[in-house]
Amino acid sequence: MAQPTQPSPVPEPRTSGESKIGDQIRDLRKARGCTIVELADRIGRSVGYLSQVERNISSVSIPTLQKIADALGVQVSWFFHGGREVPEGERDFIVRRDNRRSLTFGDTGVHEELLSPNLSGALELIMTTFKPGSWTGEEDRIRKGEEAGLVLEGVLELWVEGQHFLLSPGDSFTFRRSGPHRCHNPGQVDTRVLWIMTPPSY
Repeated sequence: MAQPTQPSPVPEPRTSGESKIGDQIRDLRKARGCTIVELADRIGRSVGYLSQVERNISSVSIPTLQKIADALGVQVSWFFHGGREVPEGERDFIVRRDNRRSLTFGDTGVHEELLSPNLSGALELIMTTFKPGSWTGEEDRIRKGEEAGLVLEGVLELWVEGQHFLLSPGDSFTFRRSGPHRCHNPGQVDTRVLWIMTPPSY
């Protein structure tokens, strides 16, 4: 009688000083026993592009990273670089400013910090910094649930379900994730946005 196969163990993400996102994708793909051809087919991209991502030559957009995470059976939060250990009493409640888990999408100019202590609750808190000219990717982002945001610095272009908005510091927004959306920083300085998402999507 054939024994059931056990899923390959997922390697622990390495810290930001040890690994770039392409290295993490390659390590996770191999741990899953998935060839680069198989993964490229699952995410609808070319083998050449995926090879460049794994070698940290090409950037990976947020929507593409979401597809890679889905194809390899993890949440995008797996790719966030962890900080130092926190006191046990704070672990489920507090995230110190200098100990946020972060994720940089190659040279796309988009950097995200996880402000929630964990993703086991009904919502998550994210801080996104968009460098001048950066945007969330070549594809619209489609997720289920709701999102809300507050522009803290800079300006933000937001496309939601075919509508286009230009937001300034102090402007806030909310929408249901029932259709496509994407963001862009058209300004000359960094744009920072505080996001609240429910349910957690990372």
